Amino acid sequence: MSDLSRPNGPKIIAVANQKGGVGKTTTAINLAAALVEEGKRVLLVDLDPQGNASTGLGIELEDRVYTTYELLLEDIDLDEVIQDTDYQGLLIVPATVDLSSADIELISNEKRSFLLHDALRQTQMDRYELDYILIDCPPSLNLLTVNAMIASHSILVPLQSEFFALEGLSQLMMTIREVRQTGNKDLRIEGVVLTMYDKRNNLSQQVEQDARSNLGDLVFETMIPRNVRVSEAPSYAMPVLAYDPQSKGAEAYRDLAKELIKNNV
Repeated sequence: MSDLSRPNGPKIIAVANQKGGVGKTTTAINLAAALVEEGKRVLLVDLDPQGNASTGLGIELEDRVYTTYELLLEDIDLDEVIQDTDYQGLLIVPATVDLSSADIELISNEKRSFLLHDALRQTQMDRYELDYILIDCPPSLNLLTVNAMIASHSILVPLQSEFFALEGLSQLMMTIREVRQTGNKDLRIEGVVLTMYDKRNNLSQQVEQDARSNLGDLVFETMIPRNVRVSEAPSYAMPVLAYDPQSKGAEAYRDLAKELIKNNV
């Protein structure tokens, strides 16, 4: 078995927030694409049964023969589940709705919380020469999300610039604390990134102010603006960096990638 905690192993980051519609999958896709632009090799693990990250990177349903379901629950060769995308240096383990039954099947498995951890630490992983593994979590705090947290070095939390945004964080923080106590004592929060930010909107400014005063340096300097090109890109099955490279949304994700790399030097 290889040890992914070694200095030259890939950094594993779960993109998580139990609240839906906060820009979680959008952030996972575009951050992955931006890291690739920075010369990094990235694997995106789609852990959401909706499979939106897979769709957003142009992986057709009929091409998802082996998925995160098999990665977790079956002894399958990594070459079968890890697929290339149209973006050189960006690989994906896709997902389908099959994953929605995994929660029930995991219950009876005594290693249920560590299956993703072990899958991503196979010696075979070394030959992909990855710099980052990003895990797109489902919008709930279920066994799949716990698997992601136990498998990861850190959690990146997208936070929508809207009323009650911070209140939803408390449950996520509680889960992170529990995971630290039971399965991954070194798990840390990579950072909170404000999404759908509108600087002309007083509410967005208030959420930013509250987030920075409550969470301090945990909040990324980079904020992802509310941008129509970011919203349109998934319907063309591509990251916004490919769909409209000069858009404000694309620039923001590039800045986020640079900030993430800088924080991990």
